[in-house]
Amino acid sequence: MKKIILYGIFVIFFSCSGVKRTQEALNSGNYWTAITKAISNIADNKDKKSHQPFIVMLEDAFKKNTIRELQHINFLKKEGNPANYESIFKTYAQLKSVQQQIRPLLPLRITDENREAQFSFKNYDAQIIAAKETLSGYLYNNAANLLASGKTKIDFRQAYDDLTYLQEISPDYRDVRQKTDEAYQKGLDYVIVQIFNNTDKVIPVRLEEELLNFNTYGLNNLWTEYHTNKLTDLDYDYQMEVSFQDINISPEQINEKQIIKERQVKDGFTYVKDQRGNVVKDSLGNKIKTDNFKTVRADFYQFTQFKSAQVTGIVNFVDLRKQQQLNQYPLASNFIFEHSYASYDGDKRALDNDLLSLLQLARVPFPSNEQMVYNAGENLKNNLKNILGRQRFN
Repeated sequence: MKKIILYGIFVIFFSCSGVKRTQEALNSGNYWTAITKAISNIADNKDKKSHQPFIVMLEDAFKKNTIRELQHINFLKKEGNPANYESIFKTYAQLKSVQQQIRPLLPLRITDENREAQFSFKNYDAQIIAAKETLSGYLYNNAANLLASGKTKIDFRQAYDDLTYLQEISPDYRDVRQKTDEAYQKGLDYVIVQIFNNTDKVIPVRLEEELLNFNTYGLNNLWTEYHTNKLTDLDYDYQMEVSFQDINISPEQINEKQIIKERQVKDGFTYVKDQRGNVVKDSLGNKIKTDNFKTVRADFYQFTQFKSAQVTGIVNFVDLRKQQQLNQYPLASNFIFEHSYASYDGDKRALDNDLLSLLQLARVPFPSNEQMVYNAGENLKNNLKNILGRQRFN
C-alpha cells in the first residue's frame, strides 16, 4: 500500500512539473516548445484527467504560434530581401508540420468547458511550393554566379553548400547535380605528398607504401584531397613533405647476468630413535620418520638480447601558390627488440619457477636493420595520422 501511495505522489509531482514547464514556455512566448511538450503528454493518453491542462495549453499555443509565424512571414516578404527566402520556406513547412502532429490526436475534449479544443487548420501546400520554387531559384542562381565569378575556394564551397541544400529540397532541379560536382572539385584543396630520405639508411619500401596509404588514416576532411602520385594536369595547392632526418640503430647486444641460487630440499628420511637407539613408533605401531634436508645450489645465467632503433623526421606543409611554409611538425618513433633466455650449472631444484620458465627459451636471430626501421615506423603512422587530423589549410 505504501508503494502505491509513493508512486501516486510521484506521478502527481511529475505531471504538475510538466504542466508548469509547459505553461512557462507558453507565457514566455516559446510556443514551439509549449506545443511540443503538450503533444508529447497528450499522445501518451489524451483522455487522462491530469492531461486536461495540456489540451488547453496546446489550443492556446497553436493559435498564438500561427498568428505570430504568419505575421513574421508577411514582414519577411515586405522586406524583399532574397536572404529571407529560406526562412519563409521553413516557416511555412513548420506550420504544416505542427498541424500534422496535432491532427491524429483529434478530437480533444476539454471537460471543464464541455467542448472540443478548436484548431484552425489551413492548407499551406501552395505557399510551401511557391516558397520552395523561389528559394530554389535563388540558391541555384547564387551558386551559378559563384561558380562563374568566384575567386577563392571559399566561394566555391559556399556554392557547394547552396547546391547541396538545393538537392535536399528539390533533388531534380535543373542541372544541380552537375553543378554540385563542379563546385566540389573547384573547392577542394589538392595536396601532393612526398617522402624524402635525408639519412644514410634505407627506408623499407613496405614502410613507405604504408605511410603513403592515406586510406588507412580514416581522414574525414571534406575539402582536402591528398595525392601520392602527382597528376600532370592538376594544379596543386599545397605540398606535404615527410622528411626522414635521422635513423639510429644500436649494435646487437647480448647482456649476461649471473644469479646464484641456494635452497634446502628434501633428501630422504631417517627413523626417529630413542635414547637407547630403538626406533620410536606411534600409537598404531608405525615407525616415526623425519625428513632429511640438504642445501642445493645452482648458478643461473640470464642472457638478454637487445637492439634498438630510433627514427626522427619532420613533416612540412608548404603553400605552393605563395611558396611559403605553413606548418612544421616533428616526427619521431622508437622500437626496442629485447629477448631473454637462460642456462644453468648445478642443481636445478635450487631455481625459482620464474627462472625455470626462461630455461625453456633459446637465443633467437636479431631483426635486420630494415625490419627494425619498419617496426619503428608502425608508431610513425599513428603520429602522422594525428598530424593530418590537426592540419587545416583554410
